Amino acid sequence: MTNIVIFGVGLIGGSLALCFKDKPGLRVVGHSNNPKSVEKYLQRGVVDHATTSMEEAVKDADFIFLGVPVGNLEDYICRLNELPLKPGCIITDVGSTKASITACAEKLRLQEGVHFIGGHPMAGKEKSGVEAATSLLFENAYYVLTPTENTPQEAYDRLFKLLQYTRAHIVKVDANMHDTIVGAISHLPHIIAVALVNQISKYNETNSLYKDLAAGGFRDITRIASSDPVIWRDILSNNRDVLLELLKDWNREIDTFIQLLSDDDGAGIEDQFRQANRFRNELPERRKGMITSLHEIYVDIPDQPGIVGQIATLLGDCRINLSNLQIIESREDIPGVLRLSFREEDHMEKAFELLKKQYPVHI
Repeated sequence: MTNIVIFGVGLIGGSLALCFKDKPGLRVVGHSNNPKSVEKYLQRGVVDHATTSMEEAVKDADFIFLGVPVGNLEDYICRLNELPLKPGCIITDVGSTKASITACAEKLRLQEGVHFIGGHPMAGKEKSGVEAATSLLFENAYYVLTPTENTPQEAYDRLFKLLQYTRAHIVKVDANMHDTIVGAISHLPHIIAVALVNQISKYNETNSLYKDLAAGGFRDITRIASSDPVIWRDILSNNRDVLLELLKDWNREIDTFIQLLSDDDGAGIEDQFRQANRFRNELPERRKGMITSLHEIYVDIPDQPGIVGQIATLLGDCRINLSNLQIIESREDIPGVLRLSFREEDHMEKAFELLKKQYPVHI
């Protein structure tokens, strides 16, 4: 029997648990310091066993997954190193920064036969907590592993084989390179979104029209500004040096636009948009990534009584799960007056095929 222990059975940890649970030869143990969380894990059937005791959790553990916040990772790995761990045990994490925890594990010189391999499943949801966990979360997403030159190939291969149950694309990346890339494609956009929202918020203090008119596209492009403040405090602090360099590069990009506008350089502005369009069009459209994709469609509907109810009923009759519905009053830059949101991509595609027979539909 292979024993898998998960500390922090939230969205990521819970989804991992569901990938492993009920598989032949695998047993999943969940840990939380909160007794109520332990009860919740068991009631939802996410794990086979749950406990508030670290010692009990790690007894005979073959794999330990750390699903705790980035700011707590080093503390957990230090505490684990003080407990009697099974020879051959592999400790891994799911944090979105890798260099610091990898360096911590290397410096600790873990117990004989115990190995740390950094991990980062690059998938998520707008919702958090074990209630949002699903065994499909990682399917077709990238799952990054960051072994070091001291990591035995046998240990890496065992973790790689276990993670096949997630149906993710597993890739090996240097920890520092991981933090640089993820800083650029996830951490920096979060900073930009927060700064932009705060800028508009300050304008709104003297003119409430800013908030009234900030509908549709503005809300969509800044939605990641609603991310958990404490989690992102830890992530940004942990990746501080990388982000300071990225922000310098960002300032240079902004300075370019300041100069183009100062010079009234229309051709230069066109060229900037043309370059961005070219690269963005090369990005994969249907792959899960660091920033959760929106599964939404926009529907042009006639202004008549009962039309919204008719659409909702039509989707329900076809067993299409609609997670949110919004009537858009301000339609600038937004095709369609009704926004329909779906948790699963296949439900969005089914809705698109169904509704386009009767209404103009846009993705």
